[in-house]
Amino acid sequence: MSGVIVTDVPRAEAKDVDALAGYGVATVHEAMGRTGLLPARLRPVQQGVRVAGTAVTVLSWPGDNLMIHAAVEQCGEGDILVVTTTSPSTDGMFGELFATALKRRGVRGVVIDAGIRDTQELRELGFPGWAAAVCAQGTAKATGGSVNVPVAIGGQVVNPGDVILADDDGVVVVPRQKARRAAEAAEAREAKEAASRAAFQEGQLGLDRYGLREKLAELGVTYRSYDDCARDGAGA
Repeated sequence: MSGVIVTDVPRAEAKDVDALAGYGVATVHEAMGRTGLLPARLRPVQQGVRVAGTAVTVLSWPGDNLMIHAAVEQCGEGDILVVTTTSPSTDGMFGELFATALKRRGVRGVVIDAGIRDTQELRELGFPGWAAAVCAQGTAKATGGSVNVPVAIGGQVVNPGDVILADDDGVVVVPRQKARRAAEAAEAREAKEAASRAAFQEGQLGLDRYGLREKLAELGVTYRSYDDCARDGAGA
């Protein structure tokens, strides 16, 4: 497998990345019209952490982390490393030594659609990760791949320079050109949710706030008392 290492890729504006960092993955995903969500198999190896940064992408051969080594050189302040493989793999391709090198360069975390290891050390180091598996299996450094090319994870395309937002709920990608609009949409959705939260704290029901009683009626859903249902059952 040959490949390419693309240098000097454009990245989303830092101010837009920082704005998106103020919102959860679920909020941004919903604000973008329920798009951009990476597969649920990508789970955090820590809890209570949210990061946002610009993607440096890696396409590797399964069980081979040579291209992650190559990618470290392309990473800088505010980036998030995004790794996938040419076919499914759970081998532990990323661990503490990579994290140490990346943290030194200002990288904010890793998202890897393969295995991650040294998870306790990663938590102690304060380097967050999201992975498809936790596995101690070692890897080779023998096969070429690519860095900073578009990659697909669970059918979702991640381009280098896109915004990656990750928290306890998962991972979402925001296209670089849409980062500002996504941040504005997330702000509007957050304000809407704050109003709903206040209403629920006062006792209002979602059925009434969202007009869902009408929806139930349209779908033919009816209310019946327990006694009526019991009588119907007894007479059957």
